[in-house]
Order: sequence, then C-alpha cells, then structure tokens
Amino acid sequence: MNTFGKNFRVSIFGESHSPIVGVTLDGVPAGMELTPSDFVADIDRRRSGAKGTTPRTERDVPQFLSGIYDNHTTGAPLTIIFPNENVRSGDYSEFVSTPRPGHADFTASERFGGWNDPRGGGHFSGRLTLAVVAAGVVAKKIMASRMTATIGVENPQIMNAEIVELGGLTDKAMWDKALDDAHKEGDSLGAIVQCRAELPAGVGEPFWDSVESLVSHAVFAIPGVRGIEFGDGFRASAMKGSQHNDTFGIDGMPSKNGSGGVNGGISNGAPLEFRVAFKPTSSISKPQKTLNFESGEMVDLICKGRHDVCFALRAPVVVEAMTAIVLADLLY
Repeated sequence: MNTFGKNFRVSIFGESHSPIVGVTLDGVPAGMELTPSDFVADIDRRRSGAKGTTPRTERDVPQFLSGIYDNHTTGAPLTIIFPNENVRSGDYSEFVSTPRPGHADFTASERFGGWNDPRGGGHFSGRLTLAVVAAGVVAKKIMASRMTATIGVENPQIMNAEIVELGGLTDKAMWDKALDDAHKEGDSLGAIVQCRAELPAGVGEPFWDSVESLVSHAVFAIPGVRGIEFGDGFRASAMKGSQHNDTFGIDGMPSKNGSGGVNGGISNGAPLEFRVAFKPTSSISKPQKTLNFESGEMVDLICKGRHDVCFALRAPVVVEAMTAIVLADLLY
C-alpha cells in the first residue's frame, strides 16, 4: 500500500497533477525543532532545472497541516504538503490508449481498472519522491538524535549518496557530453547511485527485518530502480572466501567492509554501503514502435511533455531519504 514502517510510519499521498502531494509521519518524537528551512537543502538537491533534468519547476515550499506547534513537533501525526502548480496535463492524454513502454501507464490501468489518474504518471510519478524527501528530512533528524545518544557525537555526519556512474560512464568529465548527446537524440540515460550511512553495531534483525531487506524494500519503492547491491555485491560471487571475508582489525572494525556494514542482517559497526541502479527515463521523444490498445495497431509513439534525460540526477537525495526512513525506524 502507501504506508511503510513500524514505529516510524510514513504514508505518502497525491498524484503528479493533483492539487497537492504530501506525506503523513506517525511516530515522530515530540519536542523536535522543525521549520520549513530544515527542508531547503534536501529539496534543492531534488529540484529540477539543471542540465539533464525536466524543465518543470515547482516552488516546493513545505506546508505543515498537523503535528507542529511553535516550531516543534507535538508527537501527533505530522502532515506535510506541497502544492502542484506547474502542470500540463494535456501532454499525457495519448498515453491512455498508447501506454509508454517501460512506464507504469499499462500496469496502473490494469491494477485499478482504468480509474487511475494518468496525468504525469499519477501516483506512480517521480513527483511523489518529493514527499519521500520531506520524510527523509525528519528521519535524518531522528537518526542524528539517536546516533548522538548512542555514540556520543554531536551532529554526526550520518549519510551521503552520490552518482558514481552515468550512462555506463564512471568518468565525470564525460557526463555532460553524454547528457547532451542523449538529449539531441531524444533519448535518455540511467545511472548508479552509491550511498554510505554511519550506523552503530547491533542494529537490525535476522531474516525478514534484516538491514539489507528493509533498505532494499524502501529503495525499490523509488520509481525506476532496477537493482541494489551491498558491499562487494555481485562481485562476491566470483571471490574466494579468503578474499571476501573481513578480518577484524585492532579497532574491532571489519578491514575492508566487503559486506557493506552488515552481517546476518545486523549492522557490524562499519558504514552501511550500497549501490543502486536506476534505469533510463521511460518517457523519450525518440520514436518507438508500440501498441495502441484501443485500435489494436502498432504505432509510432513520441512522448510529448517535460521529462528528465536522466532522472537519476535527482535521485541521490531520495536514496538518502529512503535509507534514513528505514534506519530511523530501526533505531527507534
């Protein structure tokens, strides 16, 4: 459904072209200072307008509907909304009969009997990640508080995510040209995001609620994710045990963090490290031969509208947010 978490529960709502998108957070501790300015940095990291991103821009100023009094959380459910103001719904009318290849247009219609909102991808749109980022801001505050209490460090640097590969290229000097070329061709690119989060030892559960299981669950909820690997990841299958195993150093920490900070589903004290693969944007202006479900004919589809050449450019902060949501819940 649309709710995730046990103690720290996150519920997202809205569609890409509905009046608002938003999030309700339950389990937020009372007395935590929170103002709109706390959201600026992360919302700006997700914001569009830079090369390779959609020209659709929104103000994205958070509005608190509940759970806040005198700039502090009350302990009641915290609801935050963002108006959708810059929409062009007509660009999406043809996708009802001719769903975009690789997009959720077809599956959404099948799942909800055609009653889903198709404008801008509706509830399946990357626009909903704005609500996730807002939840992540709150989750990071909770994490920082819990980490301070656990490890005794004020304002710990708890996590960071960044793109490490774009369009199959690891050389950042080549990324601008790759984006320009894809744009000229009417095509799109994917990317790989790497995330690192500090975590004390002993967090998580075996089996169903392992750290990797929950992080993977949350990260795969981000539209466009195609894979995730922790530590050595798939490379571990080609290693010998003597190569993959982490011996413990004199400081009690794993020597190379080949397991990505987790053993048996529980954090081992090394940083949680993983990589996320994002597919290329489905909506491209390059002609594609596909099926018109109303006429039963194969047609050339050219996606109109405003779309990212590489939506993963705005994804690192979303990956951080999903990770923070999981870890705030585990640290509760």
